[in-house]
Amino acid sequence: MKKTLTILGFLAVLPASVALADDDCFVPMAEWQPRDAVARLAEENGWTVRRIKIDDGCYEIDGSDAEGRPIEVTVHPATLEVIEFEYEDEDERDDHEGDDDD
Repeated sequence: MKKTLTILGFLAVLPASVALADDDCFVPMAEWQPRDAVARLAEENGWTVRRIKIDDGCYEIDGSDAEGRPIEVTVHPATLEVIEFEYEDEDERDDHEGDDDD
C-alpha cells in the first residue's frame, strides 16, 4: 500500500515539474544582476544593444553582433549565462519597422 501511494504521489508531482520546465528562468528578483551588468556583457561580446527586456523571467537582448547582424540573446538573470543566441531575419525586421497604419 505504501509503495502504491509513493508511486501515485510521484505521478501527481510529475506534470507540475514538466510544466515548470517550459519557462526559461525562475529566479527571485533579489538574485538578479542589474541591467548595467547585462549591458556590460553585451559590450564585452562586441554586441550593440538596441533593447534589453525581460521575457519568460530572463533578460533578452535585442541588438546586433560585431558584424552588424541582428541578434536576440537570452541571458540568465542571476548568472548572466547566455541561454540562447539567435540571429534574427533582417527581412522580417524590415517588414515591421516601416509599418504605419494611418
